Order: sequence, then C-alpha cells, then structure tokens
Amino acid sequence: MKHEHTVSALEDHLGYWLRYVSNQVSHSFSQKLARRDVTVAEWVMLREMFEADDLNPSELASKLGLTRGAISKLTDRLVTKALIQRSFSTEDKRFQTLSLTTKGQALVPKLSALADENDKEFFGRLKPSERTLIEKLMKQIARSNGLRAIPID
Repeated sequence: MKHEHTVSALEDHLGYWLRYVSNQVSHSFSQKLARRDVTVAEWVMLREMFEADDLNPSELASKLGLTRGAISKLTDRLVTKALIQRSFSTEDKRFQTLSLTTKGQALVPKLSALADENDKEFFGRLKPSERTLIEKLMKQIARSNGLRAIPID
C-alpha cells in the first residue's frame, strides 16, 4: 500500500537530538555518581541542601518539583548513608527538618566536581559563544513551556 503522506525521519526532529545528547550526558554523569554510591536524584537533593540551613521536606519537595513521597524515600536513603540528618520539633513530632551531615557537606563539592567534569567532557569542545547560545535557548524553551521540575532521571 502506498502512503500519501511523507513520514519524517527520527533525525528530522530537534527533540530526537536533544534526547540523544541528553541521554548520553545523563548516563555518563549517573555512572560517575554511582562510583560514589549516589544516584542523580540523591545528588540533586544534596546539592539543593548544600547552601541551605535546615529545610523541611515539603519545602524541598516544592523546590525540586517532587512529591513528598519521593522526598521521603530520598531522605530515608540519604539518612541511611549518613549524608543527611533529620531533626524533629519538640512541640510537634510530625514536623521535621533536614540538614546535611558533616559527611554530606564534605561530599557535595566532590560530586559537584564530577558534574563539572561531565559537562566539560560533553561541552568542552564548544566555543564559549556556542555554549552560551545553547544554554540561552534551553532556558528560553523551559520558560516558554513553563517547565519547573528539576530533572533527576
């Protein structure tokens, strides 16, 4: 049967190329983090907490665009790894705050260096003006589409 409509190739779509590159960048970074026994989601949470004082889980969920359930699971894993600690209110045991442990504070700069290294591996051959243009366009696309959730996978 002959088709009357032209069917575009996968490679004809900008989304294909964005995903193609993004998958490679993300996978490489995920592997680097795994060698430190940290997931991308855990890295995002640790980084968000790095410059903050105590945060409550709902604030963190809002900042990261995650559900409270997701924050709870991440919190449990990071507490088990001794990277964050929970503090409970003396007045209301349901209210808790989260903060990095000394171990967590020491780990974040090391993980940040891995993120920098990964960025350099993939984008280091670009001219500064090319990198700036790509970043500007990605931010413009994110803003114009109302994208707010932080990518964690």
